[in-house]
Amino acid sequence: MIRIIPAIDLIEGRCVRLTKGDYLQKTVYDGSPVDVARSYADCGVERIHLVDLDGARAGAPRNLATLEAIASAVGCELEWGGGIADDAALKGVFDAGATHAIVGSTAALHPEVFEGWLAQYGARMILGADVRKGRVAIAGWQDSIALGVEDIVSRFLPHGLQECIVTEISRDGMLQGPASALYVNLQRTFPDLSFTVSGGISCMSDIRSLDALHLRKVIVGKAIYENRITLEDIKSWSQSASSPASM
Repeated sequence: MIRIIPAIDLIEGRCVRLTKGDYLQKTVYDGSPVDVARSYADCGVERIHLVDLDGARAGAPRNLATLEAIASAVGCELEWGGGIADDAALKGVFDAGATHAIVGSTAALHPEVFEGWLAQYGARMILGADVRKGRVAIAGWQDSIALGVEDIVSRFLPHGLQECIVTEISRDGMLQGPASALYVNLQRTFPDLSFTVSGGISCMSDIRSLDALHLRKVIVGKAIYENRITLEDIKSWSQSASSPASM
């Protein structure tokens, strides 16, 4: 079964959601990130997706204190992205409690750096290849480069890349369903990689559809905050996904 990975996006230590990656279209939610993370962990999820939106825009992590607090509160894996541009930033993220680091802009602009991190940290490194109109976006989705997802994945595959999160930016925060064909094509092209679906998830029906397509992981954010997908839904799915019959 496809694994649900709940998302927490952070600005100034608070839970937020953007629409299509636009910082001007921001919704701030009341729950503290630690309480939200704890509620997800109590549902039995294996991993939580954390995005430092301040860090993504600034080019350096900005919410590591929040990461530390979450890591102290939950026992599940934590994947963290946003502003990881050099060795010091990556070390800071791991020292603060992340089990996995998501790298997008640095991988796109300085591939040799990401290749070195893959060699050093292996499966703890996740490529963030987010796309807008077919091109990979960088700098907190504020800019794009002349590369597609398949281009950048092909670059890192020989260096031990195992996981890739692909966000279809036009779907992000829109609750209009995922770009399923994109992920099916990627998974077919790179069968040994684990691709995570991100963007557009609106309800459990979307997740069931992705599962039927044999996709492996899906990030869910706004649909949870808007109560279109409940914690009980996540708990039930996570329990089914972890049962021997689903393996």
